[in-house]
Amino acid sequence: MPVKSLMFQGTGSDVGKSLLVAGLARALTLRGMRVLPFKPQNMSNNAAVTADGGEIGRAQALQARAAGVPLSVHMNPVLLKPQSQTGAQIVVQGKVEGSAKAADYQKIKTQLMPRVLESFEILRQQCDIVLVEGAGSASEVNLRVNDIANMGFARAADVPVILIGDIDRGGVIASLVGTRHVVDPADAAMIKGFIVNRFRGDPSLFESGMSMIAHETGWRSLGLVPHFADAHRLPAEDALGLRTLAGQRRAGRLNIAVPILPHVSNFDDLDPLAAEPQVNLLLLHPHETLPISTDLVLLPGSKSTIGDLAALRAGGLHYDIISHARRGGEVLGLCGGYQMLGRTISDPGGVEGAAGMTDGLGLLEVDTVLSGEKRLVSVSGKSFDGGSICGYEMHMGHTSGPDCARHFAQLNHPYAHRDGARSPNGRVTGTYLHGLFSDDAQRSIWLTRLGGEATRLNYEEGVDAVLDGLAGHLEKHLNIEAMLEIAG
Repeated sequence: MPVKSLMFQGTGSDVGKSLLVAGLARALTLRGMRVLPFKPQNMSNNAAVTADGGEIGRAQALQARAAGVPLSVHMNPVLLKPQSQTGAQIVVQGKVEGSAKAADYQKIKTQLMPRVLESFEILRQQCDIVLVEGAGSASEVNLRVNDIANMGFARAADVPVILIGDIDRGGVIASLVGTRHVVDPADAAMIKGFIVNRFRGDPSLFESGMSMIAHETGWRSLGLVPHFADAHRLPAEDALGLRTLAGQRRAGRLNIAVPILPHVSNFDDLDPLAAEPQVNLLLLHPHETLPISTDLVLLPGSKSTIGDLAALRAGGLHYDIISHARRGGEVLGLCGGYQMLGRTISDPGGVEGAAGMTDGLGLLEVDTVLSGEKRLVSVSGKSFDGGSICGYEMHMGHTSGPDCARHFAQLNHPYAHRDGARSPNGRVTGTYLHGLFSDDAQRSIWLTRLGGEATRLNYEEGVDAVLDGLAGHLEKHLNIEAMLEIAG
C-alpha cells in the first residue's frame, strides 16, 4: 500500500504551518499511525542536533517529538542559516556545505532537489504518513523557478497540498483566493483544500467567508481553527516568536535581561525561563538600557558572533553589561554569547565573513578562534557545583584561556571533556551548552543562585501536555478524515 503524504503550505510566513503540522503529528500518532515530519527547505538559526549527528530546524524537531520519533537529518534536508541580510550558511542533510548570497542560492537549488527527494523517499520507507511543511508563501511566484520548498517540491514528489491562511493578520479571504489566481494552474491543481487558522470570536460569523473561499478557489474547506492559547508554551522556530516572549513581561522576583541581536540563534534556550512565573524575562535591543534591577544578563547564541558583537557595541548596551559585571552582577554567555565574553575572537579563515580579529567584552580571560568545523553533539554530565546537566553543542570554533581552568561543566557523554569557563569571582560564566534551562535540575540551580526558588515546573512534561492539547484542539476543529483521504 502506498505511503500517504500531505504537504501544508501557507499564504505567507508565520501563518501557523509548523504548529499545525506538530499538532497533526501528535493527533495521528495517538490514532496509532507512524508519522514522520519533513520540510524540504527551511531558513532558521534555531536548530536541533539529530540522532544521526547533524542538524535540522527546530520546528521539525518539535514535530518529530510530537510524533514520538528520533530526529533525523532527512526531516529537513536543506537548512539555511542566515549570516547577513543577504547571505546564509547552507546545511545539506545535516552538514554544512558552504555559504551563499541569496541571488547565488537561487542557482544552486537545482543541484539540491535530488538530495531533497532522496531524503523524502528515505522517510517514506519508514512510516505510514509523511507530513510535509512548506516554507514562506506559496504565492511567491517570483521564486517559483527552481523552487524546492513549496510547489516545486509538491510537483516533483507528487504530494497533495493543503493551503493555510491566517485570519488573525487580516485579509485571509484575499490571501487564499489571491493565491489561487497568481500561481500556475498546474500548481493550483496540487492544492486540494484549505484551512483558516487563528480565528477569534464566534465561528458562525465566518461561515459565509469559508463558503466564499471554497467557491472562488474550488478547494475543499477543511476547517476553521480557533486561536490556540497555549501555543506560546511550545518552542518557537522563527525569531518572530521572540515577540511572544517580549509580550509576556510580568513583575517577577527575578529579572533576567537578554540582549536580542540581529543573528540570535537557538533562542528556544529562553523558553523554559519564560515559563517560570518567578522570572521576568526582559528582551533588550542593543540601544536600550540595562535595568539596574537586573539579576542576570544572559547573552544567547549567535550565527554571526563578530557581527552581533559589533551591533551590541554600536547600540551601547555593552557598556551596561560590563558595568553590571564589575558591580558583581551575574552574567551568562551561551555559545556565541560565551565567545563574546572573552578577550578576543579570531576568524582567520573568514568563517563568518572577512578574516580578522576583534576584541570581546573582556569579562572572561579566554580567547576564541573560529573554524570551519562544526561541533554537533548531545551531551550530559555535571556542572561545577555538582548538579546534573544535559544539553547539546552546536558551534564552530575553539575557546581557551586561564578561566577555562574554572570550567563550567564536566561532560561524560559522548566522551569525557570539560566545557566552559568562569571568572575568578564566579559571577561571569560561559558555556557552549544549549538546552541548559530545559533541564529542570539545572534551571533550579540557577534560579536559587539568583535568589529565587527551585522550579516547580517539569518543562519537558509541560511541552508534551501542550502537544496533547493541540492534538485535541485540531481533532475538534479540522476534518482530519478528509485530510487522510486527500493524503491517500
